[in-house]
Amino acid sequence: MYSDNEKVVLCGASAYEQKYYFNQDFASLPQYVQDELHVMCVMFTVEIGGIFTMWFDSDGSLQFETEAVDADAMYDEIGGALRIKQYQEEKKELLESLELYYRVFFLGEEVPEEALMEEDGEKPNGK
Repeated sequence: MYSDNEKVVLCGASAYEQKYYFNQDFASLPQYVQDELHVMCVMFTVEIGGIFTMWFDSDGSLQFETEAVDADAMYDEIGGALRIKQYQEEKKELLESLELYYRVFFLGEEVPEEALMEEDGEKPNGK
């Protein structure tokens, strides 16, 4: 489906075109997850400006990318870095779940035992 070194875009939004993009290869994600991604991307570009993209690297890690055209005086680069950090903290569980989903369904990895135990309400090592 994708080459090993290719980044795989999950979703993104542009303040310039006022558009949101969602990769339909991820259409099997639950609707509430798709909606949350939509809100995250659009709110980022409304508040910060520029273009915001969420993508997976070849290891299955979810990356955030933001950029702006040189002439965009309204783009808030510092605010963008802070917003990404906020997303990583506040949406940690969602982002980790997306990474697990990608590694299992796109990279063909096995589901880690810890993930299965946590889903059952148990902690690893029976604690």
